[in-house]
Amino acid sequence: MRHIWVFLGCSLFLLNILTAQTPKKSTPSDIYHAVQKLNFLGTALYIAAHPDDENTRLISYLSNNVHARTGYLSLTRGDGGQNLIGPELRELLGVLRTQELLAARRIDGGEQFFTRANDFGYSKHPKETLEIWNKEAILGDVVTKIREFKPDVIINRFDHRSPGSTHGHHTSSAMLSLEAFDLANDPTAFSDRLNETEIWQPRRLFFNTSWWFYGSEEAFEKADKSNMINMDVGTYYPILGLSNNEIAALASSQHLCQGFGRLSSRGSQPEYVELLKGDLPKTKTDLFDGIDTSWNRIAGGDKIAALLIPIEKNFNFKQAHIHLPQLVKAYTLLQEVKDEHWKALKSSELKSIITAVSGLHLEAFTTAAYANPGESVSLDIEMVNRSPANINLKSVRVANKDGLLKPIRLEENIVVKQKFEFTIPQETNYTSPYWLIEKGSLGTYEVADMQLIGKPETPKAFHAVFELELDGIIIPISMPIVYKYAKPDKGEIYQPFEIVPEATASFDDKVIIFSDDTPKEIPVTIKAHADNLSGTVQFCFNQAWKVDQDTKPFRIAKKGDEQTIYFTLSPPAIENESYISPIVRVNGKTITKELVTIDYDHVPMQTILLPSEAKTVRLDIKKAGEHIGYIMGAGDEMPTSLEQMGYIVHIINPANITDNSLRKYDAIVLGIRAYNVLEELKFKQRFILDYVKQGGNVIVQYNTANRWGNQFENIAPYELEISRDRVTNEDSEVRILAIDHPLVTFPNKITPSDFEGWVQERGLYFPDKWGPEFTPILSMNDEGETQKNGSLLVAPYGKGNYIYTGLSFFRELPAGVPGAYKLFSNMLSIGKETLEQKEKIKG
Repeated sequence: MRHIWVFLGCSLFLLNILTAQTPKKSTPSDIYHAVQKLNFLGTALYIAAHPDDENTRLISYLSNNVHARTGYLSLTRGDGGQNLIGPELRELLGVLRTQELLAARRIDGGEQFFTRANDFGYSKHPKETLEIWNKEAILGDVVTKIREFKPDVIINRFDHRSPGSTHGHHTSSAMLSLEAFDLANDPTAFSDRLNETEIWQPRRLFFNTSWWFYGSEEAFEKADKSNMINMDVGTYYPILGLSNNEIAALASSQHLCQGFGRLSSRGSQPEYVELLKGDLPKTKTDLFDGIDTSWNRIAGGDKIAALLIPIEKNFNFKQAHIHLPQLVKAYTLLQEVKDEHWKALKSSELKSIITAVSGLHLEAFTTAAYANPGESVSLDIEMVNRSPANINLKSVRVANKDGLLKPIRLEENIVVKQKFEFTIPQETNYTSPYWLIEKGSLGTYEVADMQLIGKPETPKAFHAVFELELDGIIIPISMPIVYKYAKPDKGEIYQPFEIVPEATASFDDKVIIFSDDTPKEIPVTIKAHADNLSGTVQFCFNQAWKVDQDTKPFRIAKKGDEQTIYFTLSPPAIENESYISPIVRVNGKTITKELVTIDYDHVPMQTILLPSEAKTVRLDIKKAGEHIGYIMGAGDEMPTSLEQMGYIVHIINPANITDNSLRKYDAIVLGIRAYNVLEELKFKQRFILDYVKQGGNVIVQYNTANRWGNQFENIAPYELEISRDRVTNEDSEVRILAIDHPLVTFPNKITPSDFEGWVQERGLYFPDKWGPEFTPILSMNDEGETQKNGSLLVAPYGKGNYIYTGLSFFRELPAGVPGAYKLFSNMLSIGKETLEQKEKIKG
């Protein structure tokens, strides 16, 4: 398990909500806070493009101060970004960032939603964004979520009036929100998606503006604010022992893979929103002014309010259970309400409060992390009523099967435990993120089940429903079935209970490079998810390649064990790109998936089933040198890619760098954003530059501009200023400026064709100023922009060479792009061309 530590402080409130996988245990303050929210019938929806775009200060303020139901609709899952804490990129990064958003919402009190939009990388204009996303599909998702969530107020994070001045995804999110505001109430718009919802008209649409959008605080100070609402979101919550800004900081700090951990702030904090549509509130500090947010909003609500408002006014923090009779009566009245929307929402809130005030502990867990369809699972039921309230258990059911327990009274503080065998139905779907089940496009995920669109994650396969009787009223409480265990060094641990195939198969490497026609042994690892498993694995390959034997048997005795089967793969004589995949056949089933897990301490463990495949590349590539030192930065898979090229890669801990300790390496490579994330480098920079001076080669991959503070005057031996320049079109023309330079001639000849097939982008954070010692090698630009010459710079320093590159090798090499391999080999080989006659270049 990767350990990501977050400072929690001593507040029990924080301990409850920050433990990613442990069920929440409510304090009296939490319960009172929930009662306050129960008595507010108003809804706000915040809309932006990515994880980390949301304003956690405002979301927390609306949820915890206004007590509104508050949601964040992120159009994408952040799949196209970078990862500061691990190697996950693209789809896996989207899964991680989804869970980080859910962790943030557990803290600030909001809810989380998504569209099917795929974050395909940085976009410079909404025109490009909306074409790639399929505007109509994503607009339909936004409209549908508005209809489902029924917000009174919508708040855009970005300005729809600024196309081309910022990230195209940002502007697009605002443009789609603006259009959806009216379409949500149009029965002819996306009428095919009205089966599960109904039309809805939000009251107001705002833009969450600030001085940043005006260029300076001075400009914003002079701006006309007559159309704006100004809220002080720095409020302090005595019952929680926290200020709103402290909660917001903790929430945004959950975006650890983006390096968003930050200090808390306290004190008054103004927040502005500008009205775009709807009526301007008369009270210029209240978004809901003029909107009925009381129980009078629904027919019959006055009777419910008569029971619940006194609870809020006279809440008993020492003996919260005394409110149970009124809460149960309110629940009964709520079931008679005809407004299904508020009935469902407030019934769920009431059941949570009833469970909390009675100290009810209801749990259904297994001692196995996963199971297969058709498998029998041991299920533990545990219940305890920690109040003097008269509570009877009528039944417990799982998957609509009744009778797991006979009716029993839950005596005060007496634990009731039962163990049952539960069979997973054969038709149960495997656990995996629903948006990754089908193959989507560059800009849009494919989701077959329309009812799943918008949900943050795949609903849990199984829940235990406890039917409780309180004062003669039956109240069903649903709890997800979880996996629970203990570790000596961690204590009690909860994980999601997952449904997986009986076996999965995977390759060790996702890209396999053949630099000549020599065959390679390809390991296929079969993992058993059931006992006594036997079957066959078939090796699928392109006809241009050859395999010694395409089908081999396997047998694995124990669940969780693995067996590795080796196939000998022979490449064609000429350059070729292809894919290989395994097909596992067991118990009459055909399985083509690999099982991937994401395991960090700040989010629940994630189980993902992806197509099992690897890219094979027959590539005429030459290289010089053998031993490469690699200093990991923010996280990438480059060392594996370099090993595929035939290099011996040594991971260097910066703390261990000393005078002359680097001399044994043919080249040193610094991983992406190394200077942004490794503070140790400020002490070791002199040794790295000295290594270059003595004849070594150093390759520094991209760093984010101006994010190394005062650690370095310069990360290069000469003048070098990093900008925000980037080329986002992966097919943009690349022009070779230094046609005779060794970087494009030795040991591989680089031509424009080597820049074909690149993925997501050309590169990012290119330098825009550099000293005369540097030679720019390439020129490129996006359409309509000036040429960018800073993507690859090289300068001699002493006897060696210093290279800085913003090219996205960290994406291209793991994707198996042949030209990227050739160019990177040349970068590693620079300076060794004089040895060509003395030593045969390894092919």
